[in-house]
Amino acid sequence: MAAIDDTRDRLAICALKARYCRLLDTKQWDEWRALFTQDYELDVSAAGGGPPIKGRDAAMASVLASIGQAVTAHQVHFPEIELKGDVALAIFPMQDRVIFGAGKPSLTGYGHYHDRLVRVNGEWKIAALKLTRLHMDMQAGT
Repeated sequence: MAAIDDTRDRLAICALKARYCRLLDTKQWDEWRALFTQDYELDVSAAGGGPPIKGRDAAMASVLASIGQAVTAHQVHFPEIELKGDVALAIFPMQDRVIFGAGKPSLTGYGHYHDRLVRVNGEWKIAALKLTRLHMDMQAGT
């Protein structure tokens, strides 16, 4: 039975991350916001962003300010997941394409999402996310 629960949790975490990408790229902000805990921590400092942000509302405001109007396409690949009861650590290889708009640069990035997830009322939520980048291809705006 434990193996079934383990598999169920891993699939739920993968589905959560798939929703994360789809809702972010389709700009469904209310639904996207619901994927995170209230005390969510966002850290994009290792990927060229600002300092870590604590709190879902502050993180949402930062994301909306930086890529809210951009065309984005995020892809995640098969993760490494470590389950510890109602907490999970996951590393998702990722690639993203961000087009900021006419006359502005765009980027294609490659790296990893390092997520800490928690089970809240039987549902997995993202409690912390750290983005690291291995490489970025920058394109000049046209």
